[in-house]
Amino acid sequence: MSSPLDVEAAATDEAVVVTSKPPSFGRKWGPALIAIFAVLGLNAILLGGPSGSAIPALSTRQLSTLQLAEERTAAVESMEYDVLEDVKRGKDSYKTLHGMRRSLSSSSTSDADGSTSTSTSVMEYTRRRHRVLGDYTHVDVSDQFTAFGKWSVTVIYFAYWVFLMFPNWFLPIGRPGIALGGGLTMVVWRYILFVTAQGPVFDAERVIIMEPLFLLFGLMLTTIYLEKMERGGLFDRLRDSLDDPISWKRSAKIMAMSTIGSAAVMNDSVVLIFSGVVVDLCVRHKVSNSLPYLLSLATTANIGSALTMTGNPQNILIVSLAYDDIGWAEFASNMILPVLAATIINSIMMFVYYGSELFPGSSGIMENIGIMFAGKKTPEMLAKENAFYARQAAAKEAAGEEEATTHGGWTLWSKLQVVVVLVFLVFFALGFDVCVVSICAGAILMVMAAYKRQHYDPRPDNTEYDAEGNPLPMKKTYDMDGNEIEPEEEELVTESETTLTEVDYGLLMLFIGQFLLIGSFDDTGIPQAFFSLTMGGCAEQMTSVPCVYWFVMIVTILSNVASNVPVVQMLAATFPYASPYDWMQVSFSATIAGNLTMLGSAANMIVAFQAAKVGDRTFTSERHAPFGIPSCLACLYAGTFLLTVVHFSPECSERLGECDNNA
Repeated sequence: MSSPLDVEAAATDEAVVVTSKPPSFGRKWGPALIAIFAVLGLNAILLGGPSGSAIPALSTRQLSTLQLAEERTAAVESMEYDVLEDVKRGKDSYKTLHGMRRSLSSSSTSDADGSTSTSTSVMEYTRRRHRVLGDYTHVDVSDQFTAFGKWSVTVIYFAYWVFLMFPNWFLPIGRPGIALGGGLTMVVWRYILFVTAQGPVFDAERVIIMEPLFLLFGLMLTTIYLEKMERGGLFDRLRDSLDDPISWKRSAKIMAMSTIGSAAVMNDSVVLIFSGVVVDLCVRHKVSNSLPYLLSLATTANIGSALTMTGNPQNILIVSLAYDDIGWAEFASNMILPVLAATIINSIMMFVYYGSELFPGSSGIMENIGIMFAGKKTPEMLAKENAFYARQAAAKEAAGEEEATTHGGWTLWSKLQVVVVLVFLVFFALGFDVCVVSICAGAILMVMAAYKRQHYDPRPDNTEYDAEGNPLPMKKTYDMDGNEIEPEEEELVTESETTLTEVDYGLLMLFIGQFLLIGSFDDTGIPQAFFSLTMGGCAEQMTSVPCVYWFVMIVTILSNVASNVPVVQMLAATFPYASPYDWMQVSFSATIAGNLTMLGSAANMIVAFQAAKVGDRTFTSERHAPFGIPSCLACLYAGTFLLTVVHFSPECSERLGECDNNA
């Protein structure tokens, strides 16, 4: 037990600034380089080198699948359909397609004798799905580009990709300004290409996906009101639940919360809400390097989101565009082992790579293990723990018993916050549109905050006092005729003037600019050509061993270059009859790919943007990559191996009739 003298010394000397020289090149980039060469070496061994001599020939089952797919596509293209009905129905979307597939499944299970009607329904569903894949998901216009048009768009895209990856290397514009400038540049350049017959017209409206923008706006609105409405309310309690005087425990709490929360309510939601909380905890503990804690939040948010079909946008899209049904339980049962393994690997690497920050005063890995599992503490850790409790005691004493009692209980407004959040989670779990639900939650909290400020919060005291502290009488004003003017009632400050101005509209601009850049780049067909070229003989057996390990690597690269959602759309159009197991591998690799680089995931960009907003600029591409690359590759290949060994989704398409042939 520490003596009062130790507590007093720790309280007066709360932070000891330790200056250390920057890590060497080998210490910083060694793990990343080892991971990259290990992955390339593994694939070279499995595939037989660049020639792919070890790639097996297509099996009878795979050849049969290709034949069935060609026959199904030919049958769909030759179908007669009601043109007027198509016009009345309008443009199908992946959401209406998902609903049609669910109704088709229920009708096929309930009607055992209606094989003919079921077959007709399957064909109509397939026809409308091809319509979605051709019109909504991806419009192949690459053949309308000239060579100059195609490569000039590619050069512009990668130039701004580098600017976004390393914004501090150039003018201090910031990522939102760079992305918006890049998007506008692409729109103008595509127009020039169009009028000079160098490329097709650019449908900018189509490539801007509105759902993420609505979701981000609703979440930002909700987060702001949860934080600002009540001191000591729900937001402060969430912050306190993650707080801990021991650094590694604080990081572990952040990782646990981020993993579970991302699986439940989408990774973008979690990082948007908790990025500011993590930075605030780092400021509270006077942490010299907040990067381990921000990485703990971002990396585990991506990993945890892989568990469920609603964890991230690409999973939602996969479940909607897959040819066969994939249920929530089926999705989660396939992902539980890969996600668990990735979480353990990422946590171990976090504690090893940032051991000096998370275990201050420790001599190495063995002592770190003793600290974690045997309860040992270094003198530096004891000093920080004593200082933490000394600050808490001083704060309670300064606040007084009355405020401490008020802060310790749940006020009416805190309870209402909890109710709103619980209702939000219930509606999200029931499958309601998360964009609408989040905006409604923010609007409800806005009305509550305005009502509270008008009727319950004390009015600002505008009384003036003299030098001795005595209140001065209110100054009287007179008109030109000498009549006294009655003071008007003070106008209330509106929400539009206060809280709504705190919404990060720059973050919305960042995503709009990226949508324009990525959409134009996808039009060139370069990502599709890269996929076909690099996959080679593995293209028709992408999830079979050994091709699956090369396939997930290509998906990871494309997800960081062209973003994961467009990659999923491209694969859905290229392989329209992919099996549920195929989609499980795509989902896991496209999600874990978010940890490779800063631009690999929207969650990374949100964490960087939110941290920079409050003055913390440590979360940069240069600092993210040395940890992100080895962590991503280790988690990717461990999870892929487990998914190939243990999976519950069929490796064939039941709706295509492939499973019947295999049986």
